Amino acid sequence: VQLQASGGGLVQAGGSLRLSCTASGRTFSTYAIGWFRQPPGKEREFVAGCSWSGDTTYYEDFVKGRFTVSRDNAKNTVYLQMNSLKPEDTAVYYCAADRTPYGIVFRSRGDNYWGQGTQVTVSS
Repeated sequence: VQLQASGGGLVQAGGSLRLSCTASGRTFSTYAIGWFRQPPGKEREFVAGCSWSGDTTYYEDFVKGRFTVSRDNAKNTVYLQMNSLKPEDTAVYYCAADRTPYGIVFRSRGDNYWGQGTQVTVSS
């Protein structure tokens, strides 16, 4: 499975972006997905995730109410809709897949699949 995150860009504070995480491979639709970000000069951090079906989603407090995760398994794609963006949301955003079949909660494991990141820059 290969993952590719896209949709990043430059946006003003208060604006919106939608990131996509597209994957190759049939098994992608059975994996829980996590979205992460790495702000400049900081450690990578978990942002949000969803179960293999998309029925269960979960968020870190700092994005709750502003970001929404969804997925379209027919398109092998998971989305991160980001609204009310703030300058502190500036980061490289990554998606990752937990290879546990039919996972509900994304778990960080050594064998997770990772995509290349996409840069999100929010200007004040």
